[in-house]
Amino acid sequence: MSARRKTSVILTYLFLVMFFIIFVFPFFLMIVNSFKSNGQILESPFSLPTSLNFGHFAEVIDKMNFFVSFRNTVVVTFFSVLFIGVFAAMTAYYMVRHSTKFNNGFFALMVASMIIPFQSIMIPLIYIYGAKLHWIDAAPIPLLIILYIGFGSALSVFMYHGFVKSIPYELEEASLLDGCNRRQTFFKIVLPMLAPTSVTIAILNVLWIWNDYLLPSLVLTKDNHFTMPIKMKVFNGTYMNNWELLIPALLLTILPILIAYLFGQRYIIRGVSQGAIK
Repeated sequence: MSARRKTSVILTYLFLVMFFIIFVFPFFLMIVNSFKSNGQILESPFSLPTSLNFGHFAEVIDKMNFFVSFRNTVVVTFFSVLFIGVFAAMTAYYMVRHSTKFNNGFFALMVASMIIPFQSIMIPLIYIYGAKLHWIDAAPIPLLIILYIGFGSALSVFMYHGFVKSIPYELEEASLLDGCNRRQTFFKIVLPMLAPTSVTIAILNVLWIWNDYLLPSLVLTKDNHFTMPIKMKVFNGTYMNNWELLIPALLLTILPILIAYLFGQRYIIRGVSQGAIK
């Protein structure tokens, strides 16, 4: 390896290490300060804790009513992601295998809908479901799931569409000759082959829905219905200057989704790159 090449490699690694430190440093501060008292955080926020005090976490769980908001977030995320995945896969499959002008136009319309900002439709949306249909008062969590399915389907259909086109139609013809109907062919042949795409779409939607604040803040009005981002906002307003509670609360809020992302990031990168190629 030439000296110029070696220097270039060293500079590249130094550049990556620098960005890694910049990215990880806030998480490091959050973790080390979650075990400190309020005085220790204000006095030396960059130092390591002298002891591992888990009492703050127990206090946060109690005062934040953590498990209720965690349950609500899990329910909303799970059912939204599940229905988005199934419905989007079925829609993309139908559009690819029945390539009519209507289906192609509808697909183009779905893709175009992704550029519409949510802020431009949120007031009419809440007016219809709140003042007219009264779903916000009657069934806020099911309504939130329905809205997530609607807003998340366009991107998912777009991603599935490219992968379905890459599946050889001969496989489906063989299954039809073996006695399968269209429904059985989709669920037994096509859907399993879409598993890598499904994982990618599921992780992307989990990251979006779990961390979303705006839509739940418009739909959820009662404390026992709050998801974790909403509950964290309320908790922050109550304990604004109490850092020994705010930092552990923030860590508990982001830890589940952070773990999910660390385990699923390779599927996101692989799925998006394969989707771009196909």
